[in-house]
Amino acid sequence: MSRHQLRPSPSERGTAHGTAHGAALGAARRATGAGPISPGTGMSSAGGPDPAAEAWLPDDAAEVLLVTGFHFLQGEVERIVAATGGQLRVVADVADAAQYWDSAAAVLVGSDVRELPPRRRAPAVLVGLNGEGDSLWHLAAALGAERVAVLPDAAAWLAEYLSRSRSPEAGGLVLGVTGGCGGAGATTSAIWIAQAAAGLGVRVLLVDGDPWGGGLELALAAEETPGLRWPDLSEASGSIDPDQLSDSLPVAGGFSFLSWPGSRERPAAVDAATTAGVLDAARRGYELVVVDIGRGSEPLHTFAWDCDRILVVVPAQLKAAVASARLLQELPPVEAALLVRGKPGAALDGELIAGAVGLPVHGRVPELRGLAAAAENGRLLELGKRRSVRYFAASVLDLLDGEIPVGELP
Repeated sequence: MSRHQLRPSPSERGTAHGTAHGAALGAARRATGAGPISPGTGMSSAGGPDPAAEAWLPDDAAEVLLVTGFHFLQGEVERIVAATGGQLRVVADVADAAQYWDSAAAVLVGSDVRELPPRRRAPAVLVGLNGEGDSLWHLAAALGAERVAVLPDAAAWLAEYLSRSRSPEAGGLVLGVTGGCGGAGATTSAIWIAQAAAGLGVRVLLVDGDPWGGGLELALAAEETPGLRWPDLSEASGSIDPDQLSDSLPVAGGFSFLSWPGSRERPAAVDAATTAGVLDAARRGYELVVVDIGRGSEPLHTFAWDCDRILVVVPAQLKAAVASARLLQELPPVEAALLVRGKPGAALDGELIAGAVGLPVHGRVPELRGLAAAAENGRLLELGKRRSVRYFAASVLDLLDGEIPVGELP
C-alpha cells in the first residue's frame, strides 16, 4: 500500500491535507516535449472538484462508507462523492457501520470517531475540519488511517482520490528519509540511496522536503542545472500529469530532483495541496521517490504522510537515540526503520540503538573522512561512488522487498 495526503502546514492549518496513497492537487505540467510547466493548464483553481478535469468515472460506482455523526462533514462528503459519480453510505455509529465496513470500496471516518469496530481494516481517510490542528494527525495515527483530508480545502483531493481508488494504478515506492536528530545525515543518505538506485536503472526522483534546509541542489552542486524548483510550482493547481512533471525537473547523478532554491531569498510558499499533487504525480511517474523530509513539524506533516516507508537516520550516540524515539510520535503509521550512522565498534551498536528507539536497523551509513567538506562543496555524488557507500545503499535497496526493480550493484 502506498500513502498520500493533503494536510495543512503549522502556519496554515486551513490548507488541504490527505495522506498515504494518492494525493492529487497542485502542481505543474509541461507542454509537449520539454519546457516549463504551465500552471493552470488542465487544472482547477477552485477549491472543489473540477468537473472539467479528466477524472476516471466507473460505470458501476462502488459504495463509499462514511462514519461520522458530524452533519457538516456528512454534507461536505456527500457533495464530493456525488461529483465523482459514486455512491455514499453514511452511518453515524461505529457499531452500526461494522456490517458495511469490509465490503465498502473506501472507508472514511470523521474526526468524531475514536475507535474502530473489532477486526476491521484501517480506514482509508480520516476526514476533519479546518481548525482541528495537529489532533487530526495524532488521531489518524491512533486509528491507523492511511490519509487525512481537511475539509473543505481538501475537497478536490478527496474527489480525485475516491475516483482513483476505484481505478488502481501501478505506482512507484515513496521512501522518506529523516534525521532522528539535527545533523544526523538524512540528506546525505537520501542522495546516496537515490544515486545507487539510478545506477541500477531505476527511474528515481529525489525530493527536497525542507524549505529551511538550505536547498538540496547545493549538496548536488546542481544550482545552475535548468529545471523547475518548488517555488515555480507555487501558483499551480489541479491534478498533475506525471510526464509533464518529469520533463520539467532537473537531473543530477542520473536521477531527477526537486529542490528548494539554494539562495538567501525567502522562497515562495507552496501549499499542501500543491505538494500532495506533486508527490502523487511523482509516484505515478517514477519507480522510486526518495523524500528528504526534514525534521520540523511542517515538513513532517506535509511529506511524511505521503511515504510508504520511512528511514530514520540516527548517529550511534545515546542522545541521538533519545531524540529519535521522540520523533516517532510525529510519524504516520507506516513501516519505519533506522539507518545508524557511525563506525563499527561505536559506543552504541545497532542492536542497542534499535532497542532504545524501538525500530529495526536497516543499514549503517558509513563515516567517511572529509564528508562534511564534501557536503559543503557539493561533492556528495562523488563520494557516492565509493565502495562503502555503494554497499550501504545496496543494503537499503535490497530490503525494499521487490517493491522497486532492484538488481545487483556492480
